[in-house]
Amino acid sequence: MQPIFRAIVATSALVAVPELAASLPAKSEETSAPQQKDIGEKIRVNRLMMDRFVEFINTASEKLAGELISPNAIFYVPGRAEPMRGPAGYLAIINMMRGGFPDIQWTLEETVIEGDKVAARFTMRGTHQGAFFGVPPTGKKVAVQALNIYHLSGGQIVQEFGQPDLLGLLQQIGAMPH
Repeated sequence: MQPIFRAIVATSALVAVPELAASLPAKSEETSAPQQKDIGEKIRVNRLMMDRFVEFINTASEKLAGELISPNAIFYVPGRAEPMRGPAGYLAIINMMRGGFPDIQWTLEETVIEGDKVAARFTMRGTHQGAFFGVPPTGKKVAVQALNIYHLSGGQIVQEFGQPDLLGLLQQIGAMPH
């Protein structure tokens, strides 16, 4: 069990499950300094990869798509029965958003990284200048949060579970009541 997860489990569950405390390694069995350095390096590399990913989604660069998105990647998108796949699938998601918000930009607000998994909180900002989900352009500026979980392998995204605040977005463009 990784030290970060062990700490979370210890903090949240020991009161409810005393047997769990006995199953956790003693403090002397914690990760060694070289292992901690490797973990720190992996976190640094994955954070840099996410910074490049933000550059990709803000530019819709096909070159970056090919570098950062695995050809076999799967993206679970709210409102779609089937997941999108590979670099072309992710570019289709970005182009769908750009169709309604041509000036769209994402800001990476926060990440939590554990091994090859990254939880990322974004803010998406743009101006509603094209039809979006059947709503004609309103000219309204939007700022919407999203929380996505990425699985990485070999320096590429292989899976994403995306959860944008679509209700908030539709409210901001006047398609839904507040």
